[in-house]
Amino acid sequence: MKLNRIHIIDKSTLVDKVEMSLIEFLDNQSMHVGTKIPKEVELALKMGVSRTVVREALNRLKTVGLIESIKHRGNVVKSPDFLNLIKKGMIPQIIDQKTLLDIFEMRLILEIGMADLIFLRMKPEDIDELYEIVDKEPERTDNIIFGLDHEKLFHSKLYQMTGNQYLMQFQTLLLPIVGYVYRKRILIGNFPAKHHVTHRQLVDTLKSGNPKSFRQKMRLHLENHFQRIHINNSIQINQKSK
Repeated sequence: MKLNRIHIIDKSTLVDKVEMSLIEFLDNQSMHVGTKIPKEVELALKMGVSRTVVREALNRLKTVGLIESIKHRGNVVKSPDFLNLIKKGMIPQIIDQKTLLDIFEMRLILEIGMADLIFLRMKPEDIDELYEIVDKEPERTDNIIFGLDHEKLFHSKLYQMTGNQYLMQFQTLLLPIVGYVYRKRILIGNFPAKHHVTHRQLVDTLKSGNPKSFRQKMRLHLENHFQRIHINNSIQINQKSK
């Protein structure tokens, strides 16, 4: 018996469909912030559904920050606060391990990639502050390569130096994830890098180097993490092959 003619059943509710239709409408109409959208009754008539369904769909759009109600104007398009939406789901304990690792990897890539913004906007006093931070750090030993508190303080300053508000806010969302991955030892192993770059060496590069040299130094600074990612990836491949 051939089953290729049987289609997958659409399990989405009517409200789901209206919500997606409204999002497509906002996109197709190239609406901008402050644009008034049609009233509930108009939308209901046009879409062939009840006002109750439209109202629930609109409430969903309000929840995610795509629209807002303004007195005497009705519903208008709003600039959504994306980071606030992400923040609501950034609870490490309820995030699966694969997603935790993906977020952790994203943090590494961000810190390597933000060199140009740092060099573009950094000030002499930023360098002075970074030196003050590293002066308070313990000397590096084989047992102390990445102290979480020192990492947090130093790297938070780097995010601040980018001058990008979204990067700074996003880093505050990443910190609980990074800390959780550390504490729960989700990435196994600790591999002292042969060419480990310290925080002080990173500051020296900021003072006298360029974006390219800083990216290279930052990559070496994070080498311990990348080695553990490679090990973790190899373990996953071996498990799948069994």
